Amino acid sequence: MTGSLPRRLLAELLGTALLAFFGPGAVVAALALGKGSLDYAGLGIIALSFGLVVALVIYALGTTSGAHINPAVTVALAVTGRFRWAEVPAYVGSQVVGAVLGAFLVVGVAGTKAATAAGVGLTSTSPGVGAGQAVLAEGLGTFLLLFTIMAVAVDRRAPVGWAGFLIGLAVVCEIFVIGPFTGGSVNPARTIGPYLANTVSGGTTPWGELWIYVVGPVVGGVLAVLVYDRLVQPPAAPLDDDPLVVTGGSGAASPQS
Repeated sequence: MTGSLPRRLLAELLGTALLAFFGPGAVVAALALGKGSLDYAGLGIIALSFGLVVALVIYALGTTSGAHINPAVTVALAVTGRFRWAEVPAYVGSQVVGAVLGAFLVVGVAGTKAATAAGVGLTSTSPGVGAGQAVLAEGLGTFLLLFTIMAVAVDRRAPVGWAGFLIGLAVVCEIFVIGPFTGGSVNPARTIGPYLANTVSGGTTPWGELWIYVVGPVVGGVLAVLVYDRLVQPPAAPLDDDPLVVTGGSGAASPQS
């Protein structure tokens, strides 16, 4: 990473804002065109929008801030010594502010119907999905995301130039599978942004589920990095000598959102 801390924080804010606009925004657009309903094919288009914006943000901002755009990514890298704990609160704060900004921009484009008809693309658990199942799903989705990040961005043996594309595909993959159950957030900031924008805009928000979208991604992300380190990764260099950490994060919305 090459930027000063303020510059890196602005990059994280911008990247997460773009994610929270073009991801949840795709949910709002799909629900608007589908007159309030969303089928699996529609979920696929949403997954593609998330994957593309994640890839583009990584390619554009990765050399500045690492393009974490996801508190679970930042925490997981800090747990394993690849990111400074002292900078974690600032990074997470920038990501949350960016996600809130992006979600309010969705409302700015679509109007208050973005909240009343589509929940600003928020994530929620589907009927019949228990809290334990939801945490497991979000944890597994984030495990895939962080495992991919480790393989194509953090590992010193990673092929050059493929990180954004492959991390974006990992986002698409996890939404395909867990999106119908939890929305496939795998990103606490991505969930918080639409929750707040939806509440302020008059929508009904499942705040009681927020913990699911924090615990699942953080635990899944940390486990992925720990498993990768012990199973695949060669001994890591000191923090200051580590290769560029280019990462990302996502989230869709369940058909019931």
